Amino acid sequence: MAQKPSIPKGTRDFGPVEMAKRNYIFDTIRQVYALYGFQQIETPAMETLQTLMGKYGEEGDKLLFKVLNSGDYLSKISDEELSGRNSLHLAAKLCEKGLRYDLTVPFARYVVMHRDELQLPFKRYQIQPVWRADRPQKGRYREFFQCDADVVGSDSLLNEVELMQIVDTVFCRFGIRVQIKINNRKILTGIAEVIGEADKIVDITVAIDKLDKIGLDNVNAELRECGISDEAIAKLQPIISLEGSNAAKLDTIASVLASSEIGMKGVEETRFILDTLDKVGLTNEVQLDLTLARGLNYYTGAIFEVKALDTPMGSITGGGRYDNLTGIFGMPGLSGVGISFGADRIYDVLCQLDLYPATATTNTQLLFINFGATEAAHCLRLAMQTRRAGIPTEVYPDSTKMKKQMSYANAAGVPFVALVGENEMQAGTIALKNMQTGEQQNVTIDEAIALIQGK
Repeated sequence: MAQKPSIPKGTRDFGPVEMAKRNYIFDTIRQVYALYGFQQIETPAMETLQTLMGKYGEEGDKLLFKVLNSGDYLSKISDEELSGRNSLHLAAKLCEKGLRYDLTVPFARYVVMHRDELQLPFKRYQIQPVWRADRPQKGRYREFFQCDADVVGSDSLLNEVELMQIVDTVFCRFGIRVQIKINNRKILTGIAEVIGEADKIVDITVAIDKLDKIGLDNVNAELRECGISDEAIAKLQPIISLEGSNAAKLDTIASVLASSEIGMKGVEETRFILDTLDKVGLTNEVQLDLTLARGLNYYTGAIFEVKALDTPMGSITGGGRYDNLTGIFGMPGLSGVGISFGADRIYDVLCQLDLYPATATTNTQLLFINFGATEAAHCLRLAMQTRRAGIPTEVYPDSTKMKKQMSYANAAGVPFVALVGENEMQAGTIALKNMQTGEQQNVTIDEAIALIQGK
């Protein structure tokens, strides 16, 4: 017996309905990116390991999928090396390429390679899959899509404002109520300075980033385990527990960080972004959250995170400012800011809240019933007219029982069925049936097109 086929753990097949929903997400995001002047690029699924290694930290390097060299990949490996079973050493010699881990490092490589061709500031978006050799679990996959947009070559905070407008526009189109959280890496650095623990900035922010998940007492316990003094922890309490309006929080943190130059710079940047967003007027709430940290080894300025309000879900969009995107490839000083929509989590939110429009999951709008060879040939000509009018149309391929053809239409969610027999052919009409209401009427093909299009 042939072995039952399977797919690698952490990967998925997507059927027609799932693909229709996913394409609705991708198309919506793509359309909004284009509205704001972003241009699409794509990079290869594979990058050289030289490009990928050392960019994500030690743990990230372990999660890279490495690709064996083509041909006789053992030819350059000695028996001594093989018997030594040093997997890292062998991988370095056996593999020159790897699957991309994210879209950011390939983008940095792209900017450096194509710098002379790019007009700065360069506004790019990219919607492609990435791969991570992580342990698969609910909501975490080894293959998944990222939907990134970045602006490089500009220090202007108007870029941050524009990205928040994009976030607001996308989720308004989806019908998802969200809260946009904002903070600044410089504010967090300033906090670490004023409490006397500047060298523990990463430990502090990693701990306070868990406030919503583990609570204040556990955050404080984790801070103590990291060697942060009780005095510093006590100074931290009123800061991470700040409440009130964004303006009130900024005023309070500004007084706390008065002695920190970098902290005050962060306050100034955040105030500009929030004030400008107030003038622009977003639909969704923007909240200053001083516990928001994200990847601090990566971001250097404003940081963002978006959470859905009507369903329990983690972050569904995130991003921030980075000052040295291309420095890892020998081109320092090119600042950028970007966001990434979590397509898989957005998919789950739209499903949970039943927010997919009917048109997102319905492809074929009109099905011609097949009564025989003569009728089918006539229907093929009519179908050319409906397709020219932009109506997705099928002609059932087999002359089989009408019940079976109608069942096909029902299963596929086709909203209209056309019945064209000998009488209709002679009269130059079709019997158009609305599958939702059951109403059927004889109309010309032009009238049918107008009815289907809702005109």
